[in-house]
Amino acid sequence: MTEEQAQGTPLIDPEKVKAVVNRAAAVESPTVQPTKRKPTADELGPKEYCWGTGRRKSAIARVRIRPGNGNFTINKREITNYFPSLRDQKNIQKPLAATDSLGKYDVWVNIKGGGTTGQAGAVLLGLARALYVADPSCFQSLRDGGFLTRDSRAVERKKYGKRGARRSFQFSKR
Repeated sequence: MTEEQAQGTPLIDPEKVKAVVNRAAAVESPTVQPTKRKPTADELGPKEYCWGTGRRKSAIARVRIRPGNGNFTINKREITNYFPSLRDQKNIQKPLAATDSLGKYDVWVNIKGGGTTGQAGAVLLGLARALYVADPSCFQSLRDGGFLTRDSRAVERKKYGKRGARRSFQFSKR
């Protein structure tokens, strides 16, 4: 019985291991590719936009902005028609106010899913992300306002044997 059979595993040749490691190292790092950077608002062409995606509960908002005179369009409707609540209208425009950009950008938003509050939260996050792409120097004011943080709260799922997520059926003694 040979030594290899006695151990139950084949012996490894150290020279072969070194050759494989050297080949792998040569393949992995020939040149470092620069990361692709999104253009800022100053570098945009005539029909180019800065994009931002926002999510809140089950609402998803795709926001695009371009330097302009302050038009705000949501699903091809004006902001006052889409969000009749003044609270939601002001909430959505908070990132623009925090970066002193009110009236400097035209904003187009496409929203799907959710209710009015979730949609307003999704637009707020998407707009903040688009503003950060358009002007990276406003990162600190957006971060301090909490506009770049996604609100991860969502509806808790219904559990079996219960009426809802936590609510039980009414207990009867008799």
